[in-house]
Amino acid sequence: MGDYLANLAIGVPLGGYRTGSIFAQGQAPASPKMTVTGVIGKANVTLVYSSPSVKGRKIWGELVPMDKVWRAGANTATSIETDADISVGGNNLPKGKYSIYMIPSEGEWQVIINSEVGQWGIKRGGETTRNAEKDVVTIKAKPKKSDFKEALEYKVVAKGISFAWENIELMIPAK
Repeated sequence: MGDYLANLAIGVPLGGYRTGSIFAQGQAPASPKMTVTGVIGKANVTLVYSSPSVKGRKIWGELVPMDKVWRAGANTATSIETDADISVGGNNLPKGKYSIYMIPSEGEWQVIINSEVGQWGIKRGGETTRNAEKDVVTIKAKPKKSDFKEALEYKVVAKGISFAWENIELMIPAK
């Protein structure tokens, strides 16, 4: 009987813990993984990213610092894959899979396409995992003010890649 009570005393709290974790798994992730596809020129283009939400926060200059490399999404670095060569901002991007990083600033932003893929977007200290030696294309793009967008969103359109979040919209020209 003593063993039974001891097991019960240990098992009930652990069982409750397990039950709680089962319920937690049913919740939607804070930054859901998204996949968008489209055609640019003759290429099928796919972007995979985690889409954070504003949730009442100030994004530009606070959550995402200005003038620092950002993973262009949440969690793992945003990826782009193309099945044919495309031109991004006048620069050739050979077919393949890449990561996208950005450097937001008050004026023009830098958009960086890097040959490393699959890495977590930031290190424990907060800096990105980007290895600048693996940069393939770097362009400048000018953001514009837009209507409020709660969740980060990419779109692949005929003239490039559209990025929108909070009150900013950015077109990454590609053909």
